[in-house]
Amino acid sequence: LVDQRFCPRIVEGEVRMNMIGDTCTGIIHKKPKAGGISAVGGTGSIYTFYKPDAPEFATLMSDFTEKDLPTLMANLELPNEPLPLWWTADFINSDPGKPGTPCTVDKWIVGEFNCSCVGISKCLPAYCKADTPNASFFDIPVKDLMEATYLGNLMGQKALGILDSTKTKAPSPAAAKLITRIEAVKGAVSRGILSKDEGSSMMSKLFDV
Repeated sequence: LVDQRFCPRIVEGEVRMNMIGDTCTGIIHKKPKAGGISAVGGTGSIYTFYKPDAPEFATLMSDFTEKDLPTLMANLELPNEPLPLWWTADFINSDPGKPGTPCTVDKWIVGEFNCSCVGISKCLPAYCKADTPNASFFDIPVKDLMEATYLGNLMGQKALGILDSTKTKAPSPAAAKLITRIEAVKGAVSRGILSKDEGSSMMSKLFDV
């Protein structure tokens, strides 16, 4: 639970950055339905899409990607974890003025990070619903499919980079101990000291938590 002050300008909308690792792939301005403060899809909110280099959000983009991202995981007490492959960051304008008045400060506050239920919206035509029970991959328009493919490929590249980076890092003491025991069991099996069944049994016990 995060205790966060209310930002009245939420009625003007929030800005979502779609992220793949440390790369922003698009910006969405989500404005709630008149009288509301929630811009969740299906509530009558208005979505406006922007490219990552949109001048309207240049300062926010620069501050977030250049100043905040390098220390984000450490600030979340996850210093040894990479940024998620596909995630979003939602920002609320925290200018102190009343909603609808000109902003005097270009300052934004994160309202939410989401990396647990983020979808690729371009693939929605393949989503089976009551009115489209037979929807499939082939129902995605070519242009949308090309963009979805680009996003998937970029995720793959980022994932490969994460895997490659782990090759240069020394394992933790606990991991090093486990690796040593695994190699010892494999060696004992290869030399006939242990049978394959005995080796498999010992391997299972190593991972029995």
